[in-house]
Amino acid sequence: MANRALQRSQKAYEVMGFKRTIEPGVEDIGVSTENTFGSSFCYDGGLLGLEDTTVDGAYSMSHNWALDHVPASQAVPGLRRLHQFFKDNGWKVTSYREGGQGRDWELFVQRAGGDERMSFTWYPDREYFTGGASVPCAYDPEWKNGDVGPAGDDQRPPAFGPAQRD
Repeated sequence: MANRALQRSQKAYEVMGFKRTIEPGVEDIGVSTENTFGSSFCYDGGLLGLEDTTVDGAYSMSHNWALDHVPASQAVPGLRRLHQFFKDNGWKVTSYREGGQGRDWELFVQRAGGDERMSFTWYPDREYFTGGASVPCAYDPEWKNGDVGPAGDDQRPPAFGPAQRD
């Protein structure tokens, strides 16, 4: 699932036209570049279900990335291309807002009934761009009864950038 999240992010990165490579990790959230995996528990009946209990051995993975120093000349046409790309490729656009007058640009998409989600935000005042991909819940084949925390917490993505292939 980590590879799937990374591949979704990679495709969006290519459509945006970014050329820099982002090393794994993050130094200062909201300021520096970021390239991280995250994981969370999966819930029986969903987060809004009546039971609200975690499923043993199941986890949800996400890949988050960010770039600093992204000018309007790159972010605006890139986000417009990305918006069209998702519309043309079977994703449901749940929110799209073009900034203006100091407002942020945002794009949120999903598919597979919301099990796959991606989000993108460009902050023009800081020239900062964030992106992320979440994929469906999966089971950790090495999970053992008594393990604490969601699987995947120790995952570290590879360097992330233009035209990288598995």
